[in-house]
Amino acid sequence: MIPEVRYYLDKAHQCLTDAKTIVAFPIPQVAAKEAYLAGYHAAAAFIFARTGKIAKTHTGVRVEFSKLAHKEPRIDRSFLSFLAQAYELKSIADYGVGPIARISVDDAKAVIETAERFIERIAELLNQPDAAP
Repeated sequence: MIPEVRYYLDKAHQCLTDAKTIVAFPIPQVAAKEAYLAGYHAAAAFIFARTGKIAKTHTGVRVEFSKLAHKEPRIDRSFLSFLAQAYELKSIADYGVGPIARISVDDAKAVIETAERFIERIAELLNQPDAAP
């Protein structure tokens, strides 16, 4: 695995660990945001491994990952919508106001669980011999 891919995966694992720690306080808004970032960095690792390119925006990562993942049968189809759904939680955490702009502990735990499965799957794929760009 090339260093850049490893760096992205390391960051994904760090964010996931942070999310798990933060949700225990509980601070679900921050935990959900960290879970999204964990998925974001795993997706960035996948993109870099497959294309040699770095996506520069959140939208760019989501779009490029979706394109690549549609061509990869070993990626669970439920992961195709994960980044967009998790990004919505990040947006609520960052910009939401009022009573409807709350993230529950259960929502945070669910996105953390999905992020963990997402990262594990991406890491498995990237550790296989055909993962090079």
